[in-house]
Amino acid sequence: MKALFHNLKSTLSFNPTLKSFLILMLVANELLKGIRSLCCELLDLKDSVENLCGNTRAKYLAFLRLSEEVVEMEHELTELRKHISSQGILIQDLESGVFHELHECIKAGEQEDVPELQICEHDDLSCKDTSDAKRISLEKIDILLAEHKLQDALEALDLEEKSSPVLRSAGDTSSSVSNYKSAFFKRKAILEDHFVGISGQPSLDDVEMKQALCGLLKLGKGQLAHQILLKRFASRLRIRVEAFVPSCYLYPETYPATLSKIIFSFISLAAKESHSTFGDDPVYTNKVVQWAEEEIESFVRFVKEYGPLSETVTALRAASVCVQASLRNCLILELQGIKLSKLLMVLMRPYMEEVLEMNFRRARRVFVDIADSDEIPLLSPRFLSPLSVFASSPDNALISSGFKFISIIKDIVEQLTPLAILQFGGNLLSRTAQLFDNYVDLLTKALPSPSEDDGITELKEALSFKAETDSQQLALLGVASSVADELLPMAVSRIWNVNMETHDPMTASHIGGNAVEFKDWRRQLQHSLDKLRDHFCRQYVLNFIYSREGKTRLDARIYVDEEGEDLIWDSVPLPSLPFQALFARLQQLATVAGDVLLGKEKLQKVLLARLTETIVMWLSDEQEFWGVFEDESVPLKPSGLQQLTLDMHFTVEIARFAGYSSRHVLQLASGIIARAIKTFSARGIDLQSTLPEDEWFSEAAKAAINKLLLGASGSEASEPEEESEFLHEQHIIMSDSEDSVSCPSTVDSFHSFASAEMGDLGSPSHFIDHEG
Repeated sequence: MKALFHNLKSTLSFNPTLKSFLILMLVANELLKGIRSLCCELLDLKDSVENLCGNTRAKYLAFLRLSEEVVEMEHELTELRKHISSQGILIQDLESGVFHELHECIKAGEQEDVPELQICEHDDLSCKDTSDAKRISLEKIDILLAEHKLQDALEALDLEEKSSPVLRSAGDTSSSVSNYKSAFFKRKAILEDHFVGISGQPSLDDVEMKQALCGLLKLGKGQLAHQILLKRFASRLRIRVEAFVPSCYLYPETYPATLSKIIFSFISLAAKESHSTFGDDPVYTNKVVQWAEEEIESFVRFVKEYGPLSETVTALRAASVCVQASLRNCLILELQGIKLSKLLMVLMRPYMEEVLEMNFRRARRVFVDIADSDEIPLLSPRFLSPLSVFASSPDNALISSGFKFISIIKDIVEQLTPLAILQFGGNLLSRTAQLFDNYVDLLTKALPSPSEDDGITELKEALSFKAETDSQQLALLGVASSVADELLPMAVSRIWNVNMETHDPMTASHIGGNAVEFKDWRRQLQHSLDKLRDHFCRQYVLNFIYSREGKTRLDARIYVDEEGEDLIWDSVPLPSLPFQALFARLQQLATVAGDVLLGKEKLQKVLLARLTETIVMWLSDEQEFWGVFEDESVPLKPSGLQQLTLDMHFTVEIARFAGYSSRHVLQLASGIIARAIKTFSARGIDLQSTLPEDEWFSEAAKAAINKLLLGASGSEASEPEEESEFLHEQHIIMSDSEDSVSCPSTVDSFHSFASAEMGDLGSPSHFIDHEG
């Protein structure tokens, strides 16, 4: 054996193929063993499954047999109940027959030897006849209650109550009657409990529910039945709402409408069911209304809790859709006699106003970054065209701010539904006017404002756009005017058209609107525009006054230091140098306005008129100016009073000549003249020999305007020093003109200040000193 193994080993060492073959054989043998073991386990598993199937089949057959036995048992119980009922009837008949026979025997005298005890028993049976009938009736009711034949038991109770007067009377207080009443009402209470228990089952269908409620109503428990009805609808509504909650986050804008439809449909169904079951009783109708009001309050709380953030446009849209859908549903319910629209708006108004307030606060915050980008938002051409006239302005940020402002307003207005506009249109317009006022405040910060320290213009805040030149400032005013007069009315036009869109007369009569006065709204916008215009005029006039030195500066010293002859001896008396400069500046500004505010002639005239008023108002209110005249140490001359009077007439004639004469300018100028006359008169100036008639000043002012416009020759020569001052003044005006005018004027000559040719106005001959 050892030799054989040795030979095999030597053979394998010299034959690798054979060695590999043997290894494979060994591996195959192991695999066969594993497969054999796996097959055994599978056979065991098969036996187990077969045993389990067999047990399941056996148990199922046992269950079927048990079910059959239960059915047979129920059948036997039913037969037993019938047998008991028949036996009871048989006993009743037997008692009646015995009583009848005894009665006949007594009547015929056949029972004369009956003991006295039997006679007494006959009397007892006669007394018990009625009680036995009542007992049988109660037992019959008990059987019906045990068999859960509630409708039959209800009919039996109703029949027993109608046939037994003692149940309806309270006079008989005997023990038997009292016991009978107690037993009857006890069974009535049991039947009531049965109906209440059935009505509380969640799986109960509507027909069975109505039967239970009608049963309670017949038992005299109408209030309880109605309360159960409302609880059932409230429970079903709560389940429906809980199932709807996940959808709120998927459809944030429209979920209030769907939720409103769900809640109002349940209210409508409850009202219809109440009417069909309980009739038109006002007590039950009021209960439905009270329940509906509670559900409306829950609905509004739900909308607030699951609504988007109040400051988002989505929240505004959701609230508007909620108002629209809910008011529509309220109109439908009013046909059923349930009025909820007033309560709904009392609850919704604070939420809607909160959403509006938060959206407008967000809009005001946007103003901080309103001009960070020159990008113009997407708007329809009808919104772009009013500001296209300013498209050539180098300040695109200014025009972009106007478009962005309108885009914000338009976005807010478009979220409102028609019925929401009827309710909150006035509120929206008021907030729109406030927002425009904030926009005007932003534009005001872009204008130069007089510094309290040294009269240098500065900006209160660093803005991305600044209006420094005349053309830029006029463009700013034009943009604000276009926004207020054209763009804003277009953006809120839905508010004015909503009444025409709402053709349903029922809607207008049942849903109170929020009266909106277009004139009041426009008046608010105009007030904001006036504020911006007044700031422009004030800073413009103050800059004009305090930016000049010497005789060209408007100061009371020019009327005190006057050394010329009386004006009445001058052929063409001229206004003082500051007023000549004012005339030229107004001409220059009118020319620029004619180019920048093309097509806005009314705005041009209003601006020029307000500028003229502002300069006269400054003279009227400047105490430092009048303090010079009132100073006793300063000598006054008649020529000073003449010059001041001529300057005032000249200012009035400027306004008349340019076509924007105002009564206010005339009143202010007359007040200045009257105050000057009073002041000079108090200082001893002879007014009779000093002042000619008003007509003379008016004609002199007109002649001065013509002379300044036409550049007439023959003006008196200026002294070298004075001429240097005039040239310096002219250089300032020409520099302002170069910075302001963006294109040549296109208005015809001599019809307004815009008609004056800059070539003529630029000549030094227009600034003529009549001193001589």
